Amino acid sequence: MERNDGVRMIVRSLELKEYRNYEKLNLQFDDGINILYGENAQGKTNILEAIYLGGTTKSHRGSKDREIIRFNSNETHVRINIEKNMVSHRIDMHLKKNKAKGVAIDTIPIKRQGELFGMLNLVFFSPEDLNIIKNGPGERRRFLDLELCQLDKIYMHHLTNYNKALAQRNFLLKQISVNRKLLDTLYIWDAKLVEHGSVIIHTREAFIKKIYSLIYPIHKKLTGGKEELSLLYEPCVKQEDFAEKIKKSQERDLFLKMTNIGPHRDDMLFLFDNTDIKKFGSQGQQRTAALSLKLAELELVKEVIKENPVLLLDDVLSELDRNRQNYLLNSIGDIQTIITCTGLEEFINHRFKYNKIFHVANNTITCEN
Repeated sequence: MERNDGVRMIVRSLELKEYRNYEKLNLQFDDGINILYGENAQGKTNILEAIYLGGTTKSHRGSKDREIIRFNSNETHVRINIEKNMVSHRIDMHLKKNKAKGVAIDTIPIKRQGELFGMLNLVFFSPEDLNIIKNGPGERRRFLDLELCQLDKIYMHHLTNYNKALAQRNFLLKQISVNRKLLDTLYIWDAKLVEHGSVIIHTREAFIKKIYSLIYPIHKKLTGGKEELSLLYEPCVKQEDFAEKIKKSQERDLFLKMTNIGPHRDDMLFLFDNTDIKKFGSQGQQRTAALSLKLAELELVKEVIKENPVLLLDDVLSELDRNRQNYLLNSIGDIQTIITCTGLEEFINHRFKYNKIFHVANNTITCEN
């Protein structure tokens, strides 16, 4: 593996206390390819989740903090030592069942969790991501938001405020059915939605255009030039029409007691020859499109942050055929990668290079080399 340590992001170590099935754990990673193997339900994914949590404050599974804390414990601690631009940093995260999580960077507590974004850039690829094409639009919006929040703090600010305003407006819509006088205050939340939602729409549109320019050649190469993939943003409302459309939707919103216009209802389409893959594509086509999307995401992150992110692969090799496995593993290059799998056969049989192996069994992890 070619090394280029000056422009790489590295997870040096991970320490866990009372995290899911681990009472106490300390792992040291190689800056190349790390493999965690073992039977299912042994805690392999929990390691990747902890790293992702340390970089984004969120579980990739969407789990709440209290679900992450080990059974019969009231709190958990995650510590990640990283190397960024050849400078060492430490991220500490403290989770309690009934309190907001505490986060510190280099032992200094941060006031807003958004300050953490950019410290550790990650690309996570799991079997669930293979369903991003065929699942509902919420899955695709989640992909957009998770990626954009890592790359753009301004987007994260507007998304956070949009979601708060949306929750307040929906609550008010329910209250108006009881007290009609409250209708006079609805315009306040309309304005907030338009203010923050307009930025979200604009940013998503630019992001999808950029990722399309990356996904097209990747997908064409994956299919041997046989298929051409198009990516299309399908906003619920155009940026310039948002203020007018939300006013026109007021009666419908009051009747349904929920907000029906805004980027919380956006989607994006994956097309072959103007045909929606979600509706008419085969499972193989859907998986190829999803793999192309994750590889394009990897290239975009590298381009934006000017360094290689850390790649987390959660048992995806078993879900891909040999051609897609080869393409994925050959795309890693000099990116630090942490892979979970049930066995080492695919690596040994195909003679893929790996640098460190961990065996996961019975709530313990053993380094085997």
